[in-house]
Amino acid sequence: MINKIRDIKLIGFDVDGVFTDGKIYISEEGKESKVFHTQDGQGIRQLIDHGIKILVISGRDSTATKKRMQELGITDFFLGCREKKPIFQKKVSEYNFTLSDCAFVGDDMSDKDILEIVGFPIAVSNARESIKKICAYTTKNSGGNGAIREITDLIINQK
Repeated sequence: MINKIRDIKLIGFDVDGVFTDGKIYISEEGKESKVFHTQDGQGIRQLIDHGIKILVISGRDSTATKKRMQELGITDFFLGCREKKPIFQKKVSEYNFTLSDCAFVGDDMSDKDILEIVGFPIAVSNARESIKKICAYTTKNSGGNGAIREITDLIINQK
């Protein structure tokens, strides 16, 4: 496992249930809001500083998510994408990486196609059991509650 972590050049993330607790808050006026963990954000910035590419792909289009990704300095984010695997494969190819150089963090069936092809598939603790079964690592923390920071610390400590 340690060698696979050391080899990571790109890590991809789902959003709802990974960056967040999976809950979507909608006000009576129809405004959406989400909660993001600040320590997760610091971990993302550290990965970027270590030269690791960050790729975010979400099935939902969200103004809150777009704003947060921009705040974190993530330039490769794709929102409102039901088919995540082709986007992931295209970005891996553009960076001239192999899938074995990549990790992905997911929580539900929409992430399964990518988790099955990357070198280091990761599930958050609140992921569906069927997703956890195909992953090499499952976090102790749940999505939106420090799971990303747990992963970023794991990667940085092995570099």
